[in-house]
Amino acid sequence: MELSKNSKAVLSVTAMSLQGQGVAHHEGLAVFIPAAAIGDVLEVTVTKREKRLAYAKIDRIVTPGADRQEQACPVYPRCGGCAFRHVSYEGELRVKAQAVEDALVRLGKLSPRIEPIVPARETERYRNKAQYPVALADGRLRAGFFAPRSHRLIPCEDCLLQPAEFSRLTKIVLAHAEMYGITPYDERTGRGFLRHIYMRQSALDGKVLVCLVTNGGNAVPRQDELYQKLCGAAKICGLVQNINAKQTNVVLGGETRCLFGAPRIEDSVLGVALEVSPQSFYQVNHAQAERLYTIAGEAAATDGALLELHCGSGIMGLSMAGRCRELVGVDIVPSAIENAEKNAARNGIKNARFICADADEGAQGLIKQGLRPEVVLLDPPRTGCSAGLVDTVRRLAPRRVVYVSCNPATLARDCALFTQNGYSLGSVTPVDMFPRTAHVECVAVLERG
Repeated sequence: MELSKNSKAVLSVTAMSLQGQGVAHHEGLAVFIPAAAIGDVLEVTVTKREKRLAYAKIDRIVTPGADRQEQACPVYPRCGGCAFRHVSYEGELRVKAQAVEDALVRLGKLSPRIEPIVPARETERYRNKAQYPVALADGRLRAGFFAPRSHRLIPCEDCLLQPAEFSRLTKIVLAHAEMYGITPYDERTGRGFLRHIYMRQSALDGKVLVCLVTNGGNAVPRQDELYQKLCGAAKICGLVQNINAKQTNVVLGGETRCLFGAPRIEDSVLGVALEVSPQSFYQVNHAQAERLYTIAGEAAATDGALLELHCGSGIMGLSMAGRCRELVGVDIVPSAIENAEKNAARNGIKNARFICADADEGAQGLIKQGLRPEVVLLDPPRTGCSAGLVDTVRRLAPRRVVYVSCNPATLARDCALFTQNGYSLGSVTPVDMFPRTAHVECVAVLERG
């Protein structure tokens, strides 16, 4: 029977996508089924049919697969943050490892040595950062997350990926806002005051920085009273107000005012002391970040110069500064470079310098200066390297390229380009930085000649 929209079928799930969808087949047609697990036998209804694939929803689980498990989150999968709560963590790791292998071998036509995926020790409460949009829901001021591909708020009082303190603090802010008539921001009209509740927590001392993102620079009503309430519920390092009056999806605006305490958290990664402001890039899983940086650092160790492209605030490169003669970091964001320089000075690191420039343009400038790094460390965004950056790195002629990627597809594409330019792909190590979500990081090592 050919499947069409609204038709029903009984299907067996044989694979899962990195987005957490089960994949079944019917007469050569791939059918993607949200919240399905490998081994499930399901009664489904087709919700969408395209030429070569279809989408379906579960009507009934006939036989659960071995990886299927009960899950405790009341908003999964509606909030869109998690993708694997309906399967065991071991099952999730297998799917992520397979996704990396498929991207490199099947799409990239490469044959690396793929190391076992590095699991997280904690799969709950591991995030050190949260940003909750605020809106009216059922007549009340609520915070939560946006549903997938929308800005419809899914209220969530306690996300299981966030520290328990974040839940307590969010409830205090919302209660304070209701008590003193603080209105939520409305994207459609551009009116309302409170846009987001944003928090960061230090792994060093457990202190939380609370940031209220507001539509304009008016004072937060009774902010002294709010601060005292927050301090009574958790260890607070500071309360700040970020001002964002633009009609934009970007969370933070350009101005941040410190209302009480310190405007940043203090933390440490692999012995590198740092300060993290609301605007600073910082890995949200501290423990796994240290494992990722350790793997990359072992691969990048050199007696010569180490060039880090897309260096951000310099934390990863600075953790390796003791394993190279000279560290040079390049990033296009001025505030990131400023943070990197401050982090180097704070730690007394003398062999590091940082350049504010596009990665490709910065690398080309270093070629003109005569820099010949022994190792290039790449940590690009999800889109991967820009079109010319691979060729520019080839011209730098490093002995080794260490590529840290958050997207297996663009990693495969770029590694294939490197292999066409005189490099061979050795090992690739997947690291599960974000358990229960549709993300996996990798460290790939390429050698010249």
